[in-house]
Amino acid sequence: MTLQVHITQLGSAQRVLLKDLRFTVQPGHILTLMGPSGSGKSSVLAAIAGTLGSVAEGTQALRAQASVRLNGEDISQRPTAQRGVGLLFQDPLLFAHLTVAENLLFAVPPGPRAQRLAQVQQALAEAGLRGYGERDPATLSGGQRARVALMRALLAQPRALLLDEPFSRLDAALRDQFRAFVFDHIRSRQIPAVLVTHDAADVAEPDQLMALTHAG
Repeated sequence: MTLQVHITQLGSAQRVLLKDLRFTVQPGHILTLMGPSGSGKSSVLAAIAGTLGSVAEGTQALRAQASVRLNGEDISQRPTAQRGVGLLFQDPLLFAHLTVAENLLFAVPPGPRAQRLAQVQQALAEAGLRGYGERDPATLSGGQRARVALMRALLAQPRALLLDEPFSRLDAALRDQFRAFVFDHIRSRQIPAVLVTHDAADVAEPDQLMALTHAG
């Protein structure tokens, strides 16, 4: 699965953030976007995911003229839920009213219940959380919650994965561990991924690094 993005222009009615941004991410590779605050990094992810209309710069809504293709298929006009793009943020955003297992089950596509539950148990095992399914997410450590958030995103079977500074709230030791955990899963599943970060240590592939600057 190859992700191709061409953003002709991104910004508000008052300000252009980006012009003519193009990149292609091959299966299992991770493109990193870096740049100063306000350069449009997270907005690029929102444009790919189809959520840009909910992002605002001050009181001005942001808009993008963009083409987004997965394996040559144009998904630019599809609603967010139909794009097949997974999202991972700074905060795990687990549902507080659900158990760990229920959080994971929420993401599993429809099918026989036994198969869906088996996928949840497999995800818990991969995350090193076997036996944690009935726990309240609030009782987990920061690193454990982060792993659950990743497994939930992957259980939805995304065709591409967008990572918006997912390591930034972890301490140094956990950050290294979780970064390796995320990158290993992206590579093993052959998913194209785009990572936004301020930390050069997060760059997975030096030849897959783009530095964004203000367009104007």
